[in-house]
Amino acid sequence: MKLSETFSTARTVLSFELFPPKSEAGMGDFLESVEELNAHQPDFMTCTYGAGGSTRDRTLTVASTVKQEYRTPVASHLTCVGSTREQLRDYLSKAKEEGIDYIVALRGDPPKGETEFEAVDGGLHYANELVELIKAEFPDYGILVAGYPEVHQEAPNAEVDMENLVRKVDAGADAIVTQLFYDNEDYFRFEEQCRKAGITIPILPGLLPVLTLKQVQRIASLCKARMPDDFVARLQEKDDPEWQFQVGVEHAIKQTQDLLDAKVAGIHYYVLNKSTATNQILANVTGLNR
Repeated sequence: MKLSETFSTARTVLSFELFPPKSEAGMGDFLESVEELNAHQPDFMTCTYGAGGSTRDRTLTVASTVKQEYRTPVASHLTCVGSTREQLRDYLSKAKEEGIDYIVALRGDPPKGETEFEAVDGGLHYANELVELIKAEFPDYGILVAGYPEVHQEAPNAEVDMENLVRKVDAGADAIVTQLFYDNEDYFRFEEQCRKAGITIPILPGLLPVLTLKQVQRIASLCKARMPDDFVARLQEKDDPEWQFQVGVEHAIKQTQDLLDAKVAGIHYYVLNKSTATNQILANVTGLNR
């Protein structure tokens, strides 16, 4: 099914983001979690890779395995980092051979140790250029792009950030997946701004359930995601992983239910290759039209 068709049904679109296990030894646990997640009949799963494309080939292997084992559509992340146009074309060709359905087209973060993104000679500078390349030369791919409810950390302001998003959409994106957020008002404000800017394609809110406070604070700091003070205070009540996990799940249930009540197009979960939190969340919400 084409990505645009996925969003044209009455179903609430459901997707999960995975990342390649660091070793072959971790594949067993990874696939066990994927099997449990697949029981929710997601519309697709996405697979990311390490900074600078460090696990790019493994991403293809893992995404292809998920597609073959579970017959679920898969999307591969692809960034401009460290790649020429020819290398990007080569990856897209290989991904097509492996049965990858969709591409999450990203500029990518600067390599470790660098503060600013710089394209390599013969490479691309912006995500919209990557979308244009895919659309022109690999038109069968569905294309997802990133949106930032709290503004991309490198953007000088929300207006410039929205202009960048409009360029990606105009280049041919089929849907937007947002960066993680913990206050739904940030998402609703972002969605309203998108519609005012003339963006009509679906927007998938991206949720990262808290597993431990320390872990999520590290992740949130990297992408400048704000955590509400009362939520952090609740998590800090006990220095206990099980307590923090349950508080995180409860918050994610409330976020999910609020989004479903608002009739969002769907929800994208950053599952960190674990199924337990997502299972609990989806078992405790209503209105998920599957």
